Amino acid sequence: MSRLALALLLVVAFVSPAAADVPVVRRVLPNGMTVLVREDPGVGVVAASLHVRAGSLFETEATAGITNFMQRVLVRGTEKRSALAIIEAAEELGGSLEASGEVESAELRGAAIARQWEPLLELLAEVVLAPTFPAVEIERERRLVLGQLQTRADNPFQRALDTTVRDAYGAHPYAWPAVGRPQSVTGISREAIVAHHASVYRPDRMVLAVSGNVPRGAVVASAERLFRRLPSATGVPASPSIDATPRGEPRVVERDARQAQVLVGFLAPPVLHPDYAAGRVLASVLGGGMSSRLFTELRDRRGLAYSVGVVPTARTGPGLFLSYLGTAPANADAALAGVLAEVERIRAETIGEHELARARAYLLGRLAMERSTSARLASQIAFYELIGGGWDWPQRFGRAVESVTVADVARVAQRYLVRPTVVVLRPPREGGR
Repeated sequence: MSRLALALLLVVAFVSPAAADVPVVRRVLPNGMTVLVREDPGVGVVAASLHVRAGSLFETEATAGITNFMQRVLVRGTEKRSALAIIEAAEELGGSLEASGEVESAELRGAAIARQWEPLLELLAEVVLAPTFPAVEIERERRLVLGQLQTRADNPFQRALDTTVRDAYGAHPYAWPAVGRPQSVTGISREAIVAHHASVYRPDRMVLAVSGNVPRGAVVASAERLFRRLPSATGVPASPSIDATPRGEPRVVERDARQAQVLVGFLAPPVLHPDYAAGRVLASVLGGGMSSRLFTELRDRRGLAYSVGVVPTARTGPGLFLSYLGTAPANADAALAGVLAEVERIRAETIGEHELARARAYLLGRLAMERSTSARLASQIAFYELIGGGWDWPQRFGRAVESVTVADVARVAQRYLVRPTVVVLRPPREGGR
């Protein structure tokens, strides 16, 4: 048996238990909230993930970052507890409680030792239903977010990444980071945060997933009791109708930096699109791991890259297929030409079966690692249920990856690897441009 065949067997063996061994119970409560319970007696912990349909996809330039801001302050005080008391309560359960706002959803997540599953759910419900959004905590978090934004601007790779995303999406909300923009974060008031919380924390916009050594029937009953106070449903928000409009022209960003950053992006299929699995395999062929084309050609053979790879996205709207490369400033032009040449080669030439098998194995391995803990499993099943894929989407995605063919990869390469968005961040040239 070849090494590749053995690797495929090991990946399938690792993915299958995570995908099929533990059933998930799905219940829609009378108020419209969805509850998912993955009862796993083999673990001693419980993880809970509450996803809400909100995030930067539904924001504007003026409100960019409000969901992330709201989530950060959500855990900073309730009618019963201060920020410190919330932390202490979570630690007394043997776990933690955190919140964040992303592109497609907002998440409140907690973990505890298994026997404390009910107090954990009670703490989650308290934070959701009775936050106080203290003014002093809002200003504290505002300073932290603005500091985070400044750090992003000062980091050469992050600066290049944010510029590429903005150039690829144009006026679409995907163009700005979930953390927001300095102008919008500065202008978000406490009243706006309170109103945003009231508008998004509605039962038909929420999915609660619980994974671990828990009694599923009791968990569902507890969730119904705890969250029955939620206001009546208002309908899940529609995605914006704004098209993604790539800039088209290459951009050079001059910054003091020891390395040049070369990024090339293409709009890609949405996560629920039939082309998504083949697109992810294509991304793995080009930049997934040390056997990928970009790594072997530009780093190993030509010595043009310190770091190289492809970052795919999971978006309900247009995705982004983004290759990145860090190199010496003197090599930036050659590195960019090399990336574009590899993109053109994969569009012009059919890949081999062996290369396809390697890319599928790499991708399935990453999928298995993403589902290796109760916390990750809870978060995943809640997220994919929330966006309309269903809690079992990762399992179906794995099967779709296994069925991707050489012809599928060729087709998506022809369809999506067009009109690149190019950003090169480099130090200023001596003597000017």
